[in-house]
Amino acid sequence: MSQLRLKLLEPHRTSLEKCVYCPKLSRAACPVSNVEANETVTPWGKMSMAYFAARGDVPLDPGHADPAWACSACFGCRERCDHKNEVATVLTDARAELFARDLAPEGARRVAERFSAREEGRAGELDARSRSAAAAPDAVHVLIGCGYARHAPDVARDALDATEALTGAPTRPVRACCGLPLLYAGDRPGFEAAARRLAAEVAPGGRFVAVDPGCARAVRVEYPRVGVSVKGPELFVDLARSSLDRLQRSASERRVRYHDPCQLGRGLDRYDAPREILARITGRPPEEFIHRREHADCSGGGGLLPATRPASSAAIADGRIAEHRALGGGLLVTHCAQSLRRFRTRGEPAEDLASLVARAVAPR
Repeated sequence: MSQLRLKLLEPHRTSLEKCVYCPKLSRAACPVSNVEANETVTPWGKMSMAYFAARGDVPLDPGHADPAWACSACFGCRERCDHKNEVATVLTDARAELFARDLAPEGARRVAERFSAREEGRAGELDARSRSAAAAPDAVHVLIGCGYARHAPDVARDALDATEALTGAPTRPVRACCGLPLLYAGDRPGFEAAARRLAAEVAPGGRFVAVDPGCARAVRVEYPRVGVSVKGPELFVDLARSSLDRLQRSASERRVRYHDPCQLGRGLDRYDAPREILARITGRPPEEFIHRREHADCSGGGGLLPATRPASSAAIADGRIAEHRALGGGLLVTHCAQSLRRFRTRGEPAEDLASLVARAVAPR
């Protein structure tokens, strides 16, 4: 059997072959192909194109490379697949091969090029809080996530306050970005460098909490794949769930509907914790979407989709919002920076679970 020309895809040969010969059983699970109505960007189409490119059956050019970025990394197709093929992981490696050959779409290249400048700006926002905790030996490292720090600073502050209240220790925001935007852009060397910077920052040890589930999964799952070892962070939702008795009930009677973030749910297998937290705060279980938990629909915010396919990303988010309103509306709550940004930028009032916890946690 000949060696695949795209070497990062060689370990995925079996998964690729299974997808190529599959009668598209996971087609309906893909949010991108559903809004674009294009067979090329179904899970079958994207995996087939990656396989054909790796074998040398199609030219390595921008047109044949483009489908690799038509994925929100929602893991939805994996849940519909009898073989549980990790399509998102395969396409992430395909992006790295194609990015290195200068075949990434403009949106992905732009994200990679601007990453350093954005990283410096984000670090500046966190400096004051970091300095205040510098002298505290018991300070908790908190990986907030670039999405919260840049686009939802209100949630970033709430998450830090809640973590401080729940742990009883000062918080030290992690200044280094986890590098997830670079991973999804396809800039593998850039992602590795970002991972090593973060690893060095948290190396002194102590408690380590991650707020954004995309960042948490990057550290737990993607860092080992590029050879970077970091003690897996504790998840903010796990921290809050372990302190349910300290969460006070809200006086608001507003309906609350929970959106399962792909990275937290299918990515990290956390479905019950956020629901238990919301039930404790509101006094009743949160209302649900038609598709929930393992089969929840994507918000369109992941996988760099807003940068590489903005129209598709917006259409996916609009569909989620339309369903929310059709089911009676209320407060839309999620726990993912990218989902929160998608909902808010599309005009839907939405809150993050971290903010609700910050307002509900009782002082010791």
